[in-house]
Amino acid sequence: MQEYIMALDQGTTSSRCMIFDKKGNIVTKAQQEFDNYYPQAGFVEQDAKEIWDSQLSVARTALKKLGDKAEEKIAAIGITNQRETTVVWDKQTGEPIYNAIVWQCRRTADKCEEIKSYFDKIKQKTGLRIDPYFSATKVAWLLEHVPGARERAERGELLFGTVDTWLIWNLTGGRVHATDYSNASRTMLYNIHTLSWDEEILSLLHIPQCMLPEVKNSSGLFGETDPSLFGRALPIAGVAGDQQASLFGQACFTPGEVKNTYGTGGFLLMNTGNQCVDSRNGLLTTIAWGIDGKITYALEGSIFVAGAAIQWLRDKLQIIGDAAETEEIARSIPDTDGVYLVPAFSGLGAPYWDPYARGAIVGMTQGTERSHIIRAALESLAYQTVAVMNAMQEDSGMELTGLKVDGGASANDFLLEFQSGLLQMAIDRPACIETTALGAAYLAGLGTDFFESFQEIRDNWQMDLHVEPKMNPEERERYLRGWEEAVARVCMSK
Repeated sequence: MQEYIMALDQGTTSSRCMIFDKKGNIVTKAQQEFDNYYPQAGFVEQDAKEIWDSQLSVARTALKKLGDKAEEKIAAIGITNQRETTVVWDKQTGEPIYNAIVWQCRRTADKCEEIKSYFDKIKQKTGLRIDPYFSATKVAWLLEHVPGARERAERGELLFGTVDTWLIWNLTGGRVHATDYSNASRTMLYNIHTLSWDEEILSLLHIPQCMLPEVKNSSGLFGETDPSLFGRALPIAGVAGDQQASLFGQACFTPGEVKNTYGTGGFLLMNTGNQCVDSRNGLLTTIAWGIDGKITYALEGSIFVAGAAIQWLRDKLQIIGDAAETEEIARSIPDTDGVYLVPAFSGLGAPYWDPYARGAIVGMTQGTERSHIIRAALESLAYQTVAVMNAMQEDSGMELTGLKVDGGASANDFLLEFQSGLLQMAIDRPACIETTALGAAYLAGLGTDFFESFQEIRDNWQMDLHVEPKMNPEERERYLRGWEEAVARVCMSK
Protein backbone atom coordinates (compact mmCIF):
# COMPACT_ATOMS: atom_id res chain seq x y z
CA MET A 1 0.00 0.00 0.00
CA GLN A 2 1.35 3.43 -0.93
CA GLU A 3 1.93 5.64 2.11
CA TYR A 4 1.57 9.40 2.50
CA ILE A 5 2.33 12.18 4.96
CA MET A 6 -0.44 14.38 6.32
CA ALA A 7 0.50 18.01 6.95
CA LEU A 8 -1.69 20.18 9.17
CA ASP A 9 -1.11 23.83 8.25
CA GLN A 10 -2.81 26.07 10.80
CA GLY A 11 -2.59 29.67 9.56
CA THR A 12 -3.80 33.11 10.59
CA THR A 13 -6.94 33.11 8.46
CA SER A 14 -7.55 29.44 7.69
CA SER A 15 -6.78 25.87 8.68
CA ARG A 16 -5.57 23.57 5.94
CA CYS A 17 -4.62 19.95 5.53
CA MET A 18 -2.47 18.63 2.70
CA ILE A 19 -1.50 15.06 2.04
CA PHE A 20 1.83 14.54 0.25
CA ASP A 21 3.43 11.61 -1.53
CA LYS A 22 7.09 10.63 -1.46
CA LYS A 23 7.95 13.06 -4.26
CA GLY A 24 6.50 16.01 -2.36
CA ASN A 25 3.43 16.21 -4.57
CA ILE A 26 0.06 17.22 -3.11
CA VAL A 27 -2.28 14.25 -3.40
CA THR A 28 -5.28 15.92 -1.81
CA LYS A 29 -6.08 18.93 0.36
CA ALA A 30 -8.80 20.76 2.24
CA GLN A 31 -9.13 24.27 3.64
CA GLN A 32 -11.48 26.11 5.96
CA GLU A 33 -11.42 29.79 6.86
CA PHE A 34 -12.23 31.02 10.35
CA ASP A 35 -12.82 34.41 11.94
CA ASN A 36 -10.43 36.89 13.50
CA TYR A 37 -11.90 39.28 16.05
CA TYR A 38 -10.93 42.91 16.63
CA PRO A 39 -12.46 43.98 19.98
CA GLN A 40 -10.69 47.35 19.84
CA ALA A 41 -7.96 49.15 17.92
CA GLY A 42 -4.77 47.08 17.83
CA PHE A 43 -6.41 44.01 19.43
CA VAL A 44 -6.56 40.79 17.37
CA GLU A 45 -8.08 37.58 18.73
CA GLN A 46 -9.22 34.14 17.57
CA ASP A 47 -11.45 31.48 19.14
CA ALA A 48 -9.02 28.68 20.09
CA LYS A 49 -11.79 26.08 19.91
CA GLU A 50 -12.63 27.28 16.40
CA ILE A 51 -8.96 26.85 15.46
CA TRP A 52 -9.06 23.25 16.68
CA ASP A 53 -12.47 22.44 15.18
CA SER A 54 -11.50 23.82 11.78
CA GLN A 55 -8.17 21.96 11.77
CA LEU A 56 -9.82 18.66 12.71
CA SER A 57 -12.51 19.20 10.09
CA VAL A 58 -10.07 19.75 7.20
CA ALA A 59 -7.94 16.77 8.28
CA ARG A 60 -11.01 14.52 8.15
CA THR A 61 -12.09 16.02 4.81
CA ALA A 62 -8.66 15.43 3.26
CA LEU A 63 -8.63 11.85 4.53
CA LYS A 64 -12.08 11.24 3.07
CA LYS A 65 -10.85 12.51 -0.32
CA LEU A 66 -7.98 10.00 -0.13
CA GLY A 67 -10.47 7.13 -0.25
CA ASP A 68 -11.27 3.97 1.66
CA LYS A 69 -9.14 3.07 4.66
CA ALA A 70 -7.25 6.35 4.16
CA GLU A 71 -6.04 6.37 7.77
CA GLU A 72 -4.05 3.18 7.05
CA LYS A 73 -2.16 5.00 4.30
CA ILE A 74 -0.86 7.82 6.54
CA ALA A 75 2.69 7.21 7.73
CA ALA A 76 2.84 10.30 9.95
CA ILE A 77 1.43 13.74 10.67
CA GLY A 78 3.43 16.97 10.47
CA ILE A 79 2.20 20.21 12.03
CA THR A 80 3.02 23.77 11.06
CA ASN A 81 1.37 26.80 12.53
CA GLN A 82 0.96 30.54 12.83
CA ARG A 83 3.62 31.45 15.38
CA GLU A 84 3.51 33.52 18.58
CA THR A 85 -0.31 33.28 18.79
CA THR A 86 -1.00 32.47 22.42
CA VAL A 87 -3.48 30.08 24.01
CA VAL A 88 -3.95 29.42 27.75
CA TRP A 89 -6.31 26.64 28.78
CA ASP A 90 -7.48 24.62 31.77
CA LYS A 91 -5.37 21.48 32.24
CA GLN A 92 -8.34 19.35 33.32
CA THR A 93 -11.20 20.55 31.13
CA GLY A 94 -9.28 21.70 28.05
CA GLU A 95 -11.30 24.91 28.04
CA PRO A 96 -9.40 28.05 26.96
CA ILE A 97 -9.59 30.78 29.62
CA TYR A 98 -9.84 33.50 26.93
CA ASN A 99 -9.63 33.88 23.17
CA ALA A 100 -6.28 33.15 21.53
CA ILE A 101 -4.24 36.36 21.30
CA VAL A 102 -2.93 36.58 17.74
CA TRP A 103 0.65 37.38 16.75
CA GLN A 104 -0.54 40.62 15.10
CA CYS A 105 -2.10 41.91 18.34
CA ARG A 106 -0.50 45.07 19.76
CA ARG A 107 -2.30 45.19 23.12
CA THR A 108 0.91 44.63 25.08
CA ALA A 109 2.85 47.60 23.66
CA ASP A 110 2.70 49.35 27.05
CA LYS A 111 3.96 46.22 28.85
CA CYS A 112 6.86 46.06 26.40
CA GLU A 113 7.62 49.70 27.15
CA GLU A 114 7.65 48.87 30.90
CA ILE A 115 10.37 46.24 30.51
CA LYS A 116 12.47 47.99 27.85
CA SER A 117 15.43 48.31 30.25
CA TYR A 118 15.83 44.52 29.78
CA PHE A 119 16.09 44.89 26.00
CA ASP A 120 19.75 43.86 25.64
CA LYS A 121 19.48 40.97 28.08
CA ILE A 122 16.34 39.55 26.45
CA LYS A 123 17.79 39.96 22.95
CA GLN A 124 21.00 38.21 23.99
CA LYS A 125 19.12 35.26 25.51
CA THR A 126 16.23 34.82 23.08
CA GLY A 127 17.48 36.42 19.85
CA LEU A 128 14.29 38.51 19.85
CA ARG A 129 13.46 42.14 20.42
CA ILE A 130 11.03 43.18 23.13
CA ASP A 131 7.84 43.54 21.11
CA PRO A 132 4.11 42.77 21.45
CA TYR A 133 4.54 40.37 18.50
CA PHE A 134 5.92 37.59 20.70
CA SER A 135 4.09 35.29 23.10
CA ALA A 136 5.70 36.34 26.39
CA THR A 137 3.81 39.56 27.07
CA LYS A 138 0.60 38.00 25.72
CA VAL A 139 0.77 35.30 28.43
CA ALA A 140 1.51 37.99 31.04
CA TRP A 141 -1.53 39.98 29.83
CA LEU A 142 -3.83 36.96 30.18
CA LEU A 143 -2.61 36.24 33.71
CA GLU A 144 -3.15 39.89 34.65
CA HIS A 145 -6.53 40.46 33.01
CA VAL A 146 -8.48 37.19 33.24
CA PRO A 147 -10.01 36.97 36.74
CA GLY A 148 -8.35 34.27 38.85
CA ALA A 149 -5.93 33.25 36.09
CA ARG A 150 -2.72 33.98 37.98
CA GLU A 151 -3.79 31.99 41.03
CA ARG A 152 -4.90 29.07 38.86
CA ALA A 153 -1.62 29.17 36.92
CA GLU A 154 0.43 29.13 40.13
CA ARG A 155 -1.56 26.12 41.34
CA GLY A 156 -0.58 24.28 38.14
CA GLU A 157 -4.11 24.30 36.72
CA LEU A 158 -3.40 26.21 33.49
CA LEU A 159 -1.30 25.37 30.44
CA PHE A 160 0.21 27.72 27.88
CA GLY A 161 0.94 26.90 24.29
CA THR A 162 1.44 28.37 20.90
CA VAL A 163 -0.93 26.95 18.27
CA ASP A 164 1.21 23.86 17.60
CA THR A 165 1.04 22.94 21.29
CA TRP A 166 -2.73 23.52 21.39
CA LEU A 167 -3.18 21.20 18.38
CA ILE A 168 -0.87 18.51 19.76
CA TRP A 169 -2.70 18.58 23.09
CA ASN A 170 -6.08 18.16 21.39
CA LEU A 171 -4.88 15.58 18.86
CA THR A 172 -3.46 13.40 21.64
CA GLY A 173 -6.53 13.72 23.84
CA GLY A 174 -4.69 15.87 26.36
CA ARG A 175 -1.84 13.39 26.85
CA VAL A 176 0.99 15.47 25.34
CA HIS A 177 1.88 19.08 26.23
CA ALA A 178 4.82 19.84 23.94
CA THR A 179 6.30 22.17 21.37
CA ASP A 180 9.39 22.11 19.15
CA TYR A 181 12.58 24.19 19.21
CA SER A 182 11.42 26.51 16.42
CA ASN A 183 8.15 27.49 18.10
CA ALA A 184 9.72 27.77 21.55
CA SER A 185 12.25 30.22 20.12
CA ARG A 186 9.38 32.58 19.15
CA THR A 187 7.93 33.01 22.62
CA MET A 188 10.54 35.45 24.02
CA LEU A 189 10.71 33.06 27.00
CA TYR A 190 13.21 30.54 25.59
CA ASN A 191 16.98 30.79 25.82
CA ILE A 192 18.22 29.76 22.36
CA HIS A 193 21.77 29.18 23.65
CA THR A 194 21.08 27.00 26.71
CA LEU A 195 17.97 25.49 25.05
CA SER A 196 15.82 25.99 28.12
CA TRP A 197 12.94 28.15 29.36
CA ASP A 198 14.60 31.19 30.90
CA GLU A 199 13.88 31.54 34.62
CA GLU A 200 14.89 35.20 34.74
CA ILE A 201 12.45 36.24 31.99
CA LEU A 202 9.68 34.10 33.48
CA SER A 203 10.26 35.81 36.83
CA LEU A 204 10.26 39.27 35.23
CA LEU A 205 6.84 38.61 33.65
CA HIS A 206 5.48 36.57 36.61
CA ILE A 207 4.80 33.50 34.46
CA PRO A 208 4.88 30.14 36.34
CA GLN A 209 7.17 27.63 34.62
CA CYS A 210 4.66 24.81 35.21
CA MET A 211 2.48 26.34 32.45
CA LEU A 212 5.11 25.75 29.77
CA PRO A 213 5.31 22.81 27.33
CA GLU A 214 8.15 20.33 26.94
CA VAL A 215 10.46 21.32 24.06
CA LYS A 216 11.27 18.57 21.56
CA ASN A 217 13.15 18.09 18.29
CA SER A 218 11.32 19.42 15.24
CA SER A 219 11.57 15.98 13.63
CA GLY A 220 10.76 12.95 15.76
CA LEU A 221 7.87 11.41 17.66
CA PHE A 222 5.73 13.83 19.68
CA GLY A 223 2.94 11.37 20.40
CA GLU A 224 0.04 9.59 18.73
CA THR A 225 -3.40 10.92 17.90
CA ASP A 226 -6.39 9.70 19.85
CA PRO A 227 -7.72 6.72 17.80
CA SER A 228 -11.24 8.16 17.85
CA LEU A 229 -10.22 11.13 15.70
CA PHE A 230 -9.13 9.38 12.49
CA GLY A 231 -9.95 5.71 12.95
CA ARG A 232 -6.54 4.71 14.28
CA ALA A 233 -3.67 6.28 16.21
CA LEU A 234 -1.39 8.24 13.87
CA PRO A 235 2.12 9.35 14.86
CA ILE A 236 2.78 13.10 15.10
CA ALA A 237 6.40 13.19 13.96
CA GLY A 238 7.22 16.71 12.74
CA VAL A 239 6.48 20.19 14.08
CA ALA A 240 7.76 23.62 13.09
CA GLY A 241 6.53 27.20 13.08
CA ASP A 242 5.23 28.20 9.67
CA GLN A 243 8.23 30.22 8.54
CA GLN A 244 10.81 27.68 9.66
CA ALA A 245 8.75 24.97 7.99
CA SER A 246 8.78 27.01 4.78
CA LEU A 247 12.58 27.35 4.95
CA PHE A 248 12.76 23.55 5.31
CA GLY A 249 10.23 23.00 2.52
CA GLN A 250 12.33 25.20 0.21
CA ALA A 251 15.28 22.89 0.95
CA CYS A 252 17.34 25.82 2.28
CA PHE A 253 19.67 23.49 4.16
CA THR A 254 22.92 25.37 3.43
CA PRO A 255 24.04 28.44 5.40
CA GLY A 256 23.39 31.57 3.33
CA GLU A 257 20.26 30.29 1.57
CA VAL A 258 17.26 32.64 1.90
CA LYS A 259 13.52 32.31 1.34
CA ASN A 260 10.66 34.81 1.52
CA THR A 261 7.07 33.80 2.20
CA TYR A 262 4.56 36.35 0.95
CA GLY A 263 1.68 35.35 3.19
CA THR A 264 -0.56 37.41 5.46
CA GLY A 265 2.74 38.84 6.65
CA GLY A 266 6.07 38.64 4.84
CA PHE A 267 8.79 36.47 6.34
CA LEU A 268 12.37 36.24 5.19
CA LEU A 269 14.56 33.56 6.74
CA MET A 270 18.23 32.93 6.12
CA ASN A 271 19.86 29.68 7.20
CA THR A 272 22.95 30.48 9.32
CA GLY A 273 23.78 26.87 10.22
CA ASN A 274 25.14 26.31 13.72
CA GLN A 275 26.02 30.02 14.01
CA CYS A 276 23.80 32.17 16.17
CA VAL A 277 24.25 35.49 14.30
CA ASP A 278 23.48 38.53 16.43
CA SER A 279 21.69 41.18 14.37
CA ARG A 280 22.71 44.84 14.52
CA ASN A 281 20.09 45.83 11.96
CA GLY A 282 16.71 45.01 13.41
CA LEU A 283 16.53 41.32 12.48
CA LEU A 284 15.72 38.42 14.78
CA THR A 285 17.95 35.49 15.60
CA THR A 286 15.84 32.38 15.79
CA ILE A 287 15.99 28.59 15.76
CA ALA A 288 15.20 27.20 12.31
CA TRP A 289 14.84 23.62 13.52
CA GLY A 290 16.32 21.05 15.84
CA ILE A 291 16.96 17.53 14.54
CA ASP A 292 18.64 14.81 16.60
CA GLY A 293 19.56 17.44 19.17
CA LYS A 294 21.47 19.47 16.57
CA ILE A 295 20.25 23.06 16.25
CA THR A 296 20.15 25.02 12.99
CA TYR A 297 19.79 28.78 13.47
CA ALA A 298 18.38 31.46 11.17
CA LEU A 299 18.20 35.21 10.77
CA GLU A 300 14.65 36.42 10.26
CA GLY A 301 12.99 39.58 9.11
CA SER A 302 9.29 39.73 9.94
CA ILE A 303 7.06 41.99 7.87
CA PHE A 304 3.74 42.35 9.66
CA VAL A 305 1.57 43.18 6.62
CA ALA A 306 2.20 41.71 3.18
CA GLY A 307 -0.68 39.78 1.58
CA ALA A 308 -2.93 41.33 4.25
CA ALA A 309 -2.56 44.63 2.35
CA ILE A 310 -4.14 43.00 -0.70
CA GLN A 311 -6.88 41.50 1.50
CA TRP A 312 -7.51 45.01 2.81
CA LEU A 313 -8.01 46.31 -0.74
CA ARG A 314 -10.55 43.55 -1.32
CA ASP A 315 -12.43 43.40 1.99
CA LYS A 316 -12.23 46.91 3.42
CA LEU A 317 -11.76 49.30 0.50
CA GLN A 318 -13.57 46.90 -1.86
CA ILE A 319 -11.65 48.20 -4.87
CA ILE A 320 -10.75 44.70 -6.09
CA GLY A 321 -12.88 41.57 -6.18
CA ASP A 322 -10.00 39.09 -6.08
CA ALA A 323 -6.26 39.21 -5.35
CA ALA A 324 -5.49 37.77 -8.80
CA GLU A 325 -6.77 41.01 -10.42
CA THR A 326 -3.85 43.00 -9.03
CA GLU A 327 -1.33 41.73 -11.58
CA GLU A 328 -3.28 42.89 -14.62
CA ILE A 329 -4.12 46.21 -12.95
CA ALA A 330 -0.46 46.79 -11.96
CA ARG A 331 0.67 46.13 -15.55
CA SER A 332 -1.96 48.50 -16.97
CA ILE A 333 -0.03 51.58 -15.75
CA PRO A 334 3.69 52.45 -16.10
CA ASP A 335 4.12 53.17 -12.38
CA THR A 336 2.24 54.46 -9.31
CA ASP A 337 2.73 58.11 -10.31
CA GLY A 338 4.60 58.73 -7.05
CA VAL A 339 2.05 57.02 -4.77
CA TYR A 340 3.37 54.81 -1.94
CA LEU A 341 1.22 52.72 0.39
CA VAL A 342 2.89 51.94 3.73
CA PRO A 343 0.74 49.15 5.24
CA ALA A 344 1.63 49.74 8.90
CA PHE A 345 -1.79 48.52 10.05
CA SER A 346 -0.24 46.79 13.08
CA GLY A 347 2.91 48.86 13.39
CA LEU A 348 6.06 48.14 11.39
CA GLY A 349 8.19 45.03 11.80
CA ALA A 350 11.77 44.45 10.65
CA PRO A 351 13.94 46.34 10.23
CA TYR A 352 11.99 49.41 11.48
CA TRP A 353 10.33 47.95 14.60
CA ASP A 354 7.84 50.68 15.37
CA PRO A 355 4.72 49.35 17.14
CA TYR A 356 3.12 52.82 17.03
CA ALA A 357 3.44 53.40 13.26
CA ARG A 358 0.16 53.45 11.37
CA GLY A 359 -0.60 52.94 7.70
CA ALA A 360 -0.61 55.74 5.14
CA ILE A 361 -1.00 56.39 1.43
CA VAL A 362 1.59 59.00 0.52
CA GLY A 363 2.02 61.09 -2.63
CA MET A 364 -1.57 61.28 -3.85
CA THR A 365 -2.70 64.03 -6.20
CA GLN A 366 -5.96 64.74 -8.01
CA GLY A 367 -4.63 62.49 -10.73
CA THR A 368 -4.37 59.48 -8.42
CA GLU A 369 -6.57 56.61 -9.55
CA ARG A 370 -7.68 53.26 -8.15
CA SER A 371 -4.99 51.50 -10.19
CA HIS A 372 -2.21 53.57 -8.58
CA ILE A 373 -3.32 52.59 -5.09
CA ILE A 374 -3.62 48.91 -6.03
CA ARG A 375 -0.17 48.85 -7.62
CA ALA A 376 1.28 50.74 -4.63
CA ALA A 377 -0.15 48.12 -2.26
CA LEU A 378 1.44 45.35 -4.32
CA GLU A 379 4.78 47.16 -4.51
CA SER A 380 4.80 47.63 -0.72
CA LEU A 381 5.51 43.90 -0.37
CA ALA A 382 8.64 44.28 -2.47
CA TYR A 383 9.92 47.43 -0.72
CA GLN A 384 9.63 45.86 2.72
CA THR A 385 11.49 42.78 1.45
CA VAL A 386 14.39 44.92 0.19
CA ALA A 387 14.80 46.57 3.60
CA VAL A 388 15.06 43.15 5.27
CA MET A 389 17.40 41.66 2.65
CA ASN A 390 19.79 44.63 3.01
CA ALA A 391 19.86 44.11 6.77
CA MET A 392 20.43 40.37 6.33
CA GLN A 393 23.39 40.89 4.04
CA GLU A 394 24.99 43.38 6.42
CA ASP A 395 24.45 41.23 9.54
CA SER A 396 25.68 37.97 8.03
CA GLY A 397 28.57 39.36 6.03
CA MET A 398 27.49 37.01 3.23
CA GLU A 399 26.83 37.99 -0.36
CA LEU A 400 23.23 37.00 -1.05
CA THR A 401 22.93 35.92 -4.65
CA GLY A 402 19.33 34.76 -4.91
CA LEU A 403 15.98 34.43 -3.22
CA LYS A 404 13.49 31.55 -3.13
CA VAL A 405 9.87 32.66 -2.79
CA ASP A 406 6.58 31.09 -1.80
CA GLY A 407 3.23 32.00 -0.27
CA GLY A 408 0.04 33.16 -1.98
CA ALA A 409 1.33 36.45 -3.42
CA SER A 410 4.35 34.73 -5.01
CA ALA A 411 1.94 33.58 -7.72
CA ASN A 412 1.92 37.22 -8.92
CA ASP A 413 4.55 37.43 -11.67
CA PHE A 414 4.50 41.25 -11.69
CA LEU A 415 5.42 41.32 -8.00
CA LEU A 416 8.37 38.95 -8.55
CA GLU A 417 9.64 40.98 -11.52
CA PHE A 418 9.43 44.21 -9.52
CA GLN A 419 11.05 42.48 -6.53
CA SER A 420 13.91 41.13 -8.63
CA GLY A 421 14.54 44.60 -10.07
CA LEU A 422 14.64 46.27 -6.65
CA LEU A 423 16.94 43.59 -5.23
CA GLN A 424 19.06 43.32 -8.37
CA MET A 425 19.14 39.56 -7.92
CA ALA A 426 17.50 36.44 -9.33
CA ILE A 427 14.30 35.03 -7.82
CA ASP A 428 13.17 31.39 -7.98
CA ARG A 429 9.63 30.18 -7.41
CA PRO A 430 9.17 26.43 -6.86
CA ALA A 431 6.58 24.30 -8.63
CA CYS A 432 4.94 23.72 -5.24
CA ILE A 433 4.48 27.05 -3.46
CA GLU A 434 2.85 25.29 -0.49
CA THR A 435 6.28 25.02 1.09
CA THR A 436 5.04 25.59 4.64
CA ALA A 437 2.90 22.46 4.64
CA LEU A 438 5.57 20.66 2.62
CA GLY A 439 8.23 21.50 5.22
CA ALA A 440 6.06 20.03 7.98
CA ALA A 441 5.56 16.91 5.86
CA TYR A 442 9.30 16.57 5.27
CA LEU A 443 10.06 16.94 9.00
CA ALA A 444 7.46 14.26 9.83
CA GLY A 445 8.79 12.04 7.05
CA LEU A 446 12.37 12.30 8.31
CA GLY A 447 11.10 11.52 11.81
CA THR A 448 9.60 8.23 10.64
CA ASP A 449 12.14 7.24 7.94
CA PHE A 450 9.55 7.93 5.24
CA PHE A 451 12.26 10.22 3.86
CA GLU A 452 15.79 8.94 4.25
CA SER A 453 17.90 12.07 3.88
CA PHE A 454 18.11 15.82 3.30
CA GLN A 455 19.40 15.05 -0.20
CA GLU A 456 16.23 13.13 -1.07
CA ILE A 457 14.22 16.21 -0.07
CA ARG A 458 16.49 18.56 -2.02
CA ASP A 459 16.07 16.37 -5.11
CA ASN A 460 12.29 16.84 -4.86
CA TRP A 461 12.58 20.65 -5.27
CA GLN A 462 11.40 21.70 -8.75
CA MET A 463 11.48 25.20 -10.27
CA ASP A 464 8.39 26.84 -11.72
CA LEU A 465 9.71 30.36 -12.50
CA HIS A 466 13.14 31.98 -12.64
CA VAL A 467 13.23 35.81 -12.78
CA GLU A 468 16.29 37.91 -13.60
CA PRO A 469 16.46 41.66 -12.73
CA LYS A 470 15.65 44.12 -15.51
CA MET A 471 15.17 47.45 -13.71
CA ASN A 472 17.72 50.17 -14.50
CA PRO A 473 19.78 51.49 -11.53
CA GLU A 474 18.47 55.09 -11.70
CA GLU A 475 14.86 53.96 -11.64
CA ARG A 476 15.61 51.61 -8.75
CA GLU A 477 17.24 54.36 -6.67
CA ARG A 478 14.30 56.69 -7.28
CA TYR A 479 11.79 54.05 -6.21
CA LEU A 480 13.70 53.13 -3.04
CA ARG A 481 14.29 56.76 -2.05
CA GLY A 482 10.56 57.47 -2.35
CA TRP A 483 9.75 54.43 -0.20
CA GLU A 484 12.09 55.45 2.61
CA GLU A 485 10.60 58.96 2.61
CA ALA A 486 7.11 57.45 2.87
CA VAL A 487 8.16 55.20 5.79
CA ALA A 488 9.69 58.17 7.60
CA ARG A 489 6.29 59.88 7.55
CA VAL A 490 4.52 57.05 9.40
CA CYS A 491 7.16 56.21 12.01
CA MET A 492 6.21 57.50 15.45
CA SER A 493 8.99 56.05 17.62
CA LYS A 494 11.93 57.70 15.92
